[in-house]
Amino acid sequence: MIGMGIMHRRRGARLTAPLFAAAIVALVVLGFASPALATKPTGEFVNFGDCPLSNPAVNACVFGQTTTGEFKISATTVPLANPITLQGGLIANEETGAETFVEAADGNTLSKTPQTVPGGLLKIIAPESWPEWLRNFFNEFINKGITGVTATTELVATPQLSVIKLIEKAPAAVVLPVRVRLENPFLGNNCFIGSKAHPVTVEFTTGTTSPPPPNEPITGSVGELTFGSGGQLIIAKKNSLVNNSFAAPVAEGCGSQILFGLFTGIIDKAVDSELGLPSEAGHNTAILTGTQEVGKAEAVKASEK
Repeated sequence: MIGMGIMHRRRGARLTAPLFAAAIVALVVLGFASPALATKPTGEFVNFGDCPLSNPAVNACVFGQTTTGEFKISATTVPLANPITLQGGLIANEETGAETFVEAADGNTLSKTPQTVPGGLLKIIAPESWPEWLRNFFNEFINKGITGVTATTELVATPQLSVIKLIEKAPAAVVLPVRVRLENPFLGNNCFIGSKAHPVTVEFTTGTTSPPPPNEPITGSVGELTFGSGGQLIIAKKNSLVNNSFAAPVAEGCGSQILFGLFTGIIDKAVDSELGLPSEAGHNTAILTGTQEVGKAEAVKASEK
């Protein structure tokens, strides 16, 4: 009888093991399948994939992409040749008109897009008198050599954005508190103009600026407005955001990776001298030209698949 009991228990084990294994496999399959079940906006709302829709207070999604423009500090101008993306959401209060920006769902609110600094460290640019093919070859060699420098604009705090101010051409329609990372093998990757404590704060407008001298007023543009999905999507093409009233502080952390940072202060001062830092308001300019999109959060959610 004891032997029969053991047999029954062994048979029971053989019968339940496959079921247990099947359950484990099912859980694993579901686990791997869950990301595939995630939904994303589609159709006209496809660009709002990083809208923070998990925040129930968000009632609008924002996506802007700069395709051309410039960022000038003192005498150094950096063309914006590589697209820069600003995205997130808005909490718009219909009663007060207040608009609060909410950062992107994955934290990638402002893309960290390197831009080439013409002439690099030494600002060496081929003379205009040279043939075009020779100028291009020379400039490409300098920009990609050891003296080549990239400049990357990075957020250091939550930006501000107002759709109403954008349309009305009011001041401070978009406010970006940023720092500019200067990077090359000599400067390292911790060389910054601006910081969390001393940001470069740029207040953009689609209207006309009122800068201190020697800068003169410049004018932005709302762009070409179109509406989609029954008015639930606003697109502003050829939108231009401008500001030439901001100040830029001295450089910090340049060359910190060389000999344990022993010469960081000296290199900082060299960068300051080359770029003209600190640069007071009236000597700097930022122009961002591209496309701005604003979609109603409910419509964005409804488009998800």
